[in-house]
Amino acid sequence: MKNKFNKGRGIAVFIATLLIIAGLGYYAYVILSSTGVGEDKSIKLGLDLAGGVSITYQIEEENPSAEDISDTIYKLQKRVEGYSTEAVVYQEGEDRITVEIPGVTDANEILEELGKPGSLEFKTSDGEVFMTGDMVADAQAATITNNMGNKEHVVELTLTPEGAEVFADMTTENVGKTLPIVYDEQVISNPVVNEPITGGTAQISGMDSFEEASTLATYIRTGSLSLVLSEMRSQVVGAQLGSEAMSTSLKAAAIGLILVMVFMIILYYVPGVVAALALLIYTELIIATLYLFEVTLTLPGIAGIVLSIGMAVDANVVIFSRIREEIASGKTVSTSIDIGFKKAMSAIVDGNITTLLAALVLGLLGSGTVKGFAITLAIGIILSMFTALVVTRMILNALFAMGLRSEKLYGKAKERKVITFVEKRVVFFAVSIVIIAAGFITMGVYASKGSALNYGLDFKGGTSTTVPFAESYTIEQIESDMVPLISEITGDSDIQTTQVQGGNQVIFKTRTLSLDEREAVNKVFVDNYKVNEDEIQSESISSAISSEMRTDAVKAVIIAVICMLIYIWFRFSDGRFALSAIIALVHDVLMVLTCYAIVRISVGGTFIACMLTIIGYSINDTIVIFDRIRENLKGKNIKDANGLAEVADKSLTQTLSRSINTSITTLIMVFMLWLLGVATIRDFALPIMVGLISGTYSSVCIATELWYVFKRKVGKNRISDAAVKTGKKARA
Repeated sequence: MKNKFNKGRGIAVFIATLLIIAGLGYYAYVILSSTGVGEDKSIKLGLDLAGGVSITYQIEEENPSAEDISDTIYKLQKRVEGYSTEAVVYQEGEDRITVEIPGVTDANEILEELGKPGSLEFKTSDGEVFMTGDMVADAQAATITNNMGNKEHVVELTLTPEGAEVFADMTTENVGKTLPIVYDEQVISNPVVNEPITGGTAQISGMDSFEEASTLATYIRTGSLSLVLSEMRSQVVGAQLGSEAMSTSLKAAAIGLILVMVFMIILYYVPGVVAALALLIYTELIIATLYLFEVTLTLPGIAGIVLSIGMAVDANVVIFSRIREEIASGKTVSTSIDIGFKKAMSAIVDGNITTLLAALVLGLLGSGTVKGFAITLAIGIILSMFTALVVTRMILNALFAMGLRSEKLYGKAKERKVITFVEKRVVFFAVSIVIIAAGFITMGVYASKGSALNYGLDFKGGTSTTVPFAESYTIEQIESDMVPLISEITGDSDIQTTQVQGGNQVIFKTRTLSLDEREAVNKVFVDNYKVNEDEIQSESISSAISSEMRTDAVKAVIIAVICMLIYIWFRFSDGRFALSAIIALVHDVLMVLTCYAIVRISVGGTFIACMLTIIGYSINDTIVIFDRIRENLKGKNIKDANGLAEVADKSLTQTLSRSINTSITTLIMVFMLWLLGVATIRDFALPIMVGLISGTYSSVCIATELWYVFKRKVGKNRISDAAVKTGKKARA
């Protein structure tokens, strides 16, 4: 659609845009100024940024098995995600399990809502137990419309495979009878079987309100644990990273955002101003959405936002580059704007949908950090597409209608000499193989000494030391004064600290310490801070990221990659595009893994988020180039390898400036986090920067070259070796 704005309407739209920016800006300011200080209008922050409630349960069974403990931890993890996707559950000592829930300041409220995890049994009307709670995978309250068209409150049960089989048999035998559900020897529901239930899911109806259904669902979930737990202690804990982490992150994001806006204005003139205004609206919308949807924001969540800001700029760069190309071809500015948006549409939609598919799969199948990252990334993608395709277009058309119509204000694409990327493919492949091989060799060397990667507390557990001080210390004082003293003894750079509010206790989590090391650490506090050694408590703790959570993450990533592959295959009608994109994606993951191996960065909870960030960024960059190849192939009958290489090289050259520019804008944001952030954030930002550089390199130097090789060698319409050598017509 061509620009139909007249001057008056253009002025009105521009003024309205400025008012919206001002209004959203004030709203965002209120939210950010309240965040972290306990006001109502504040974004929920995770344990790392704001602290929360820590509840420790005692396992009532004697000598519980490791399998039952692991199963209970996993089920508790899934349950507390109802409060926050960033909740953490881990084993403490031999017979205790600790739950940490961020963004909460009332431990009693959580205990009341979470309930006492007890035994759950399904019985026949004669009192015979036929199924226990561990055969229930999930229970959720819901409101449905029944056959009569009336609203009805129900509890939806999802059973394990074993439970589904048992339940099918019993409901078949007991149609018309009751099957009481008993929690801690008390009947909490007495449903009547209307018909055999054989599908592994069931509904319990008859509740008077949604709250009643929710309470019943909670009882069923809390009774589905493998072990019976009793509350041992609960306490409110402070932020793990301290207030400085939040303030420096916000400062880094603000400076990075300003630099990106200036960069866009210098690079694209009037469209750059439009991008800056759209980016302001986008950022304000992100802040408002996080608050309105009560999303818990943690360090990995910040990564998702940074990535989505990069993708928002990326969409603008694709559009503006297209507009410049159309102007260079002799079209008017108005026509160029219209065509530029239309031609950029497919690349933007395909790139964002592939990443959104990954975010949806990760959100549905992942847990903990993975789910939190997926939520923030999905929100960012949806808002970035809206601002790029709707807001940017409206503002650009408004400025054009106001009189900013000269070609000089929009720029003109320069005719560049085609760079022969494809003929250098062997060099590109060799460079990548050498770097990745160096990473595997490094991991092999360290594996022979104990551990291939520098696994942190989140992955391998460690020792928790609780120290009661005579006076209160800030997190910054603890990090600068106490942590280095402990690190000298343990040689451990991944030391987590947490304050217990309402007292002067501080919890130090380190790698697993020997008895001598524990005594040495205790001596530090006794000698330097006059702490009574008898009051210091040390316990072994399990990993916060359980094997089940890791399995969930791996499954989610694999399914997400498969979904992306299928989508790319469908959209490009050629599996070679999909295969090349996925190999390039794996290449980037291995590059980041090499960074972790060689630099020995601690592999903790942010590791998963870092890898997911790179996956999301890399695939989007590659899609834009493949979209240009698809466009340049239209109407052409490629008869030899030289013609194929020409199309590939031309497409890469045409999109090269866009690839570099978007990498620079995203790097600016991450670099500011690395430059201004606290130590934990720097350890997180460094591998992301490596991944961003690798993602750009793989999109330009690996993915397209792989497509060229596969196009020649694999599948239908390939170019035969004879055609490569002689230039003769290729055989299909």
